[in-house]
Amino acid sequence: MKRSIWYGIGALLLAGPVQAQSLAGVWQGVETETGEEGYWPTEIRLQGGKGSSLFGVQYQEVGFNPGISVTFQIKATRTATGLQLEHGPKLDETGSTRGSYWCDGAITFTYDAALEKLTGRATYRPKGTCDMGVFTLYRIKLKSPGKVAAGVESTLRVSGRNVLWYADAELKQPVAVGNTYRTKLSKTTTFYLKQGYYPTAQSSVVPITVQVTGTPPKVAPPKPAPPAPTARPDTARPAPIVSAKPVVLPTVLFRVGTPELLPESSPALDQLVAELKSRPALKIRVAGHADRVGEPDKNQVLSEQRAEAVKAYLVKGGIAAERISTIGYGDARPLHVSPDARNRRVEVEEMK
Repeated sequence: MKRSIWYGIGALLLAGPVQAQSLAGVWQGVETETGEEGYWPTEIRLQGGKGSSLFGVQYQEVGFNPGISVTFQIKATRTATGLQLEHGPKLDETGSTRGSYWCDGAITFTYDAALEKLTGRATYRPKGTCDMGVFTLYRIKLKSPGKVAAGVESTLRVSGRNVLWYADAELKQPVAVGNTYRTKLSKTTTFYLKQGYYPTAQSSVVPITVQVTGTPPKVAPPKPAPPAPTARPDTARPAPIVSAKPVVLPTVLFRVGTPELLPESSPALDQLVAELKSRPALKIRVAGHADRVGEPDKNQVLSEQRAEAVKAYLVKGGIAAERISTIGYGDARPLHVSPDARNRRVEVEEMK
């Protein structure tokens, strides 16, 4: 374990009359190092202090090994172009061994207000192999109006990366995936959001409250419709998932560095189970993939394990195992420039 992730968050103070936005809140992302395969998922939580100062803590863990982690206290001072963060005392550490250490020093960040994105470079104090680190962090923030009219369909929009929406603080009722959610609200509602971009063992839930004004418009009762002809059973089925070409299941997600399915994977997999039951002759192949981070041999094994995890879910749902074959492609077929959580995916296709 070579480096500690540092508390760094920086806001780029834009030239001209534009005022710098507050950078308080939860920032989540990753530290990487040019020329090395390692990566360190990180979460930074900042609060406003006196004047323009900020203070908070940073949690970081070793990629593929959340049992090795560190928590630092940090403070920040505004500069002409952003924030200069200074590393404070180490508050907690797990998985340490003799000779292991975390790097510390300072981080300078720039701030992209449109994306709520922080990009930074760390300058560490000389120690062992401590040198430079590169950070990419995102913050969840409501970007659409905070008030909507009652009963009127509105598009809620937030910043963040790979955002997961829930209706409850216990995260048992998923409602959407992504940066937008189109819905009708009848009362002021709080949603609970998480980022799937390099999540950590301490990833925070961010509540977003949307106020509702007015009363829902009155809707005339529908006129009785004539009896409809009896529809064939398959007319009410959702569009099929499986085709002759590989299809990505975008909401089937895994914990970083593991083949463990996240809870929000269930709706898509349950629909796949239903489709397989309605098409008893259908056989499929599940292909697992990994992000191009870490060692290729480990990524190959991980991709195979992810494909097997999906097969196990389908078998548990009542699908015969011999109808499902699996394959892993490791990190050989990324869809996006690494690191990107969307490369940790599964695809399904029909087998003839």
